[in-house]
Amino acid sequence: QVQVVESGGGLVQAGGSLRLSCTASGSIFSVVAMGWYRQAPGKQRVLVARISGDSATNYADFVKGRFTVSRDQAKNTVYLEMNSLKPEDTGVYYCNVVNLRNSYWGQGTQVTVSS
Repeated sequence: QVQVVESGGGLVQAGGSLRLSCTASGSIFSVVAMGWYRQAPGKQRVLVARISGDSATNYADFVKGRFTVSRDQAKNTVYLEMNSLKPEDTGVYYCNVVNLRNSYWGQGTQVTVSS
């Protein structure tokens, strides 16, 4: 069984920073990629940032230059450093872990950016 647990969300003022963490545990092998998605109220879940096993990264245009995704492969942990936060960054941030067999999701962590 695989567990994916996020942490680090919270309330922050516009212009502030937050760091999210996500760790996958259990019977998870051959992780291909780990990433972050977000879902704003009334909207679909969208990709924020993703990092693959070879450390290649890709970012949504709306976070480029502000967010940084990184990974500790040995710990099956992925981080999202979020700077210069804007109110439109508000939403539930979900961690996604992909291996050769499946895709796993965490329960999400709320990020609220006040203006």
